Amino acid sequence: MEGSWEERISGFLRFLKEEKGYSPHTIRNYGADLRHFVTFLDRPRGGEEGEQRRPNPRDVDYTLIREYLGGLYGRYRRRTIARRLSSLRSFFLYLERKGLAETNPAAAVSTPKLEKSAPNHLSVDDMFRLLKVPDTNHPLGLRDAAILEVLYSCGIRVSELQGLDVSGVRFEERLVKVRGKGDKERIVPIGRQALRVLRAYLDAARQLRPSSLQDSSDEPLFINRRGERLSVRSIGRIVKKYVRTCALPADISPHAMRHSFATHLLDGGADLRSVQELLGHASLSTTQEYTHVSLDRLMEVYDKAHPRSGTGGKGGPGVSQGRGQLKEKEQP
Repeated sequence: MEGSWEERISGFLRFLKEEKGYSPHTIRNYGADLRHFVTFLDRPRGGEEGEQRRPNPRDVDYTLIREYLGGLYGRYRRRTIARRLSSLRSFFLYLERKGLAETNPAAAVSTPKLEKSAPNHLSVDDMFRLLKVPDTNHPLGLRDAAILEVLYSCGIRVSELQGLDVSGVRFEERLVKVRGKGDKERIVPIGRQALRVLRAYLDAARQLRPSSLQDSSDEPLFINRRGERLSVRSIGRIVKKYVRTCALPADISPHAMRHSFATHLLDGGADLRSVQELLGHASLSTTQEYTHVSLDRLMEVYDKAHPRSGTGGKGGPGVSQGRGQLKEKEQP
């Protein structure tokens, strides 16, 4: 007897949690993607009464998945569509290995070509301006200042910042213990300025913390006025508030601060593998999205310094007048 979609999805999500060790945030995304697909299956298709019955997982083929993805274009970004396809591939692979599906129909569907865009980030000057905005004369202002400082100083994800505990900060060693994707732990350095603000915040906010949690191993680092751990959404709202105060671009978010961290490190001469370790990327290719952000700076240095650049030396017309012309000249 075939199990329902709900039973199959619940089993898959349990597998992700118990055997793969995925984070609650990732598991929620998988669940949302799969339930969105099931909602599509419940819609009338083809104008025939018989087509309106929801097919069971064994009856789903690649044409049905292509039809589903085709309906997403124009309503969702390509990156979202690619993620939903990836969720379906993982789900049907799970069913196939469990003997609950004959094949993986999503494997036959091509991934949408993703548009490439430079990650949103701030200049060093704009970042420093943002860090100075919170009012540090009261505990919650100090908390907000510490949130901004830690995001920029450590380059961690907002979900990682939300999960930080007081016990995870090693003040003397200038290190922070972070729990990242897949529930993997890593140790990242933290700057002296961030530690200074963090220490001031902890001292000032002691009165907000429940006595039952104080000095416990899981005492949350960042709390709200009720002494509870801040949510990811609340942290996002805090960052947006100060972004508006500074009149910075509206798309600057906690994730953009992570992009800024990586970009500024690369601009300062850090090597790609070191930045990979600091960001907690499993693959170097994930970190490489930041290299094209720094390419403009690289070309500026090249044009000023290279004898044959056409602008900085005595060699006359150069190999490159900038990033655009370099690409032009590389074309066959």
